[in-house]
Amino acid sequence: MAVRTATPVTGWLLRGGDGRLTAYAPTEGGVVRWTETRPGGPGWTGPELLPVPGLEPYLSIAQSAEGYVSLVGVRRRTVTGDEGERTETEVVYATQFQPGRQPTNWRSLGTPHGQDRQRAEQIGVPAAAVDRHGLNVFVRNSGGGVCGRRQDARGIWGPWLDMKGSHVLDSLSAGATDGGRVELLAPAAEFLLRWRQEQPGGPFRRIRNVPAKPAAASSTSAPTGDDRITHFWREDGDSSLRVLPPEAPEAVEATEAVEEGAEPESVSLGTTGSGPVAVLRTLLDGHDCTVLAQRAASGLPAVAAFPSGDETVEPVWSETGEEFSGAPALARDAHGRVVVAVLGMDGHLRVARQRTSEPGLALGEWERI
Repeated sequence: MAVRTATPVTGWLLRGGDGRLTAYAPTEGGVVRWTETRPGGPGWTGPELLPVPGLEPYLSIAQSAEGYVSLVGVRRRTVTGDEGERTETEVVYATQFQPGRQPTNWRSLGTPHGQDRQRAEQIGVPAAAVDRHGLNVFVRNSGGGVCGRRQDARGIWGPWLDMKGSHVLDSLSAGATDGGRVELLAPAAEFLLRWRQEQPGGPFRRIRNVPAKPAAASSTSAPTGDDRITHFWREDGDSSLRVLPPEAPEAVEATEAVEEGAEPESVSLGTTGSGPVAVLRTLLDGHDCTVLAQRAASGLPAVAAFPSGDETVEPVWSETGEEFSGAPALARDAHGRVVVAVLGMDGHLRVARQRTSEPGLALGEWERI
């Protein structure tokens, strides 16, 4: 079965608690899933359709330290009542506890706008991340700001909170450190808005804006070091990929606007392309490195690596494989190899694994699943 979808996010390839990789993609009528038949492959099962009627063709995926995978999306359903037909919009989520098993039932988180159906229809796509306590979900609200809802230490959901902000584009990105501290990035018309937890599981506070003209649906927030989240995005004018190196704590004072004085400075990664970049921290030849994968301007997968924590080093990009749609994904398999995954133009999953017999980041042949 070919999957007619494009994955506009990068975190859709994950390793479960038993070591097997699972790939997810939204499609008409639900979510499609592929699962390794054994840790490290090379065999896969799927594509398997997990029905979710009304789910929009977008997923945000977050994984807990225990390996549990949360799938978060927006569901729109036509409901017939005394007032006739109406559209109900709600943020929904499900959790997969073990690779290859059925996820939980999809549960509703509602929207920040309660029973106001017209405003609910205007929310953006969700971003999700798991902190020390549980799942956090963020959306752009109908006014162009950001709202969030989160689980507490008992797993109980709190209310939707207005996190402020304005002129936010669709979509957001969130990332969590290994210790369970989350940061959120919201691309806006003339800048990037940011929030962070100072302590794992703690409250979110607004920090200094970043001057930029980001393209919509192009940001990624991912761990690149111990207690360090790095943000990536594309500039709207030339599709160049940029990165914001992590800052010292004194440089992230709370603010509602870009203040005068020292402003956070981004760095070019010397490449153009489309969509968000996939990010993976791993060891290459014994060195702590950050691996990147993107859809290059040619439409082909392109990969690069640089020393973790040294975002000023412009990486060397290598194109590989065939043209694909959406955004790539990165993961480590059960043998510690870097795995790159894309959805081909024919709708079939394709993966390439690192050849550990060679130095650096050398990929083997692409496999069509």
